[in-house]
Amino acid sequence: MKSATFSPGRPWLGLAVSGVASGMCYGALFVYEKEVMAFFTRTDGWYPLLPVLTAFVFSFTHGAFTGYFWEVVGVVAKPVREQVEE
Repeated sequence: MKSATFSPGRPWLGLAVSGVASGMCYGALFVYEKEVMAFFTRTDGWYPLLPVLTAFVFSFTHGAFTGYFWEVVGVVAKPVREQVEE
C-alpha cells in the first residue's frame, strides 16, 4: 500500500486551496450567523434564491476538498472495464 508522503504527483496545492476555501465558508457562516439568518429568511425579491446558491457554493467547495483529500491519501476509483461484445 502506498503511503501519503509528499510527492509531486499528488494534488497537494488543490487540497490546501480547497480546504482553506471550505473552511472559510463554514467559518463565515458561523461568525455571521445573525446576518445570514436575516438575509436568508426574507421572502421578497431574489432573497429566496440565496439558500440555493449558498448550498451550491458549499457543495462545490466541500466536494472539491473531499475529492482532493481522497486522491492525496491514495484512494481512487476503480476504472470501469468496457464490455467486449462477443
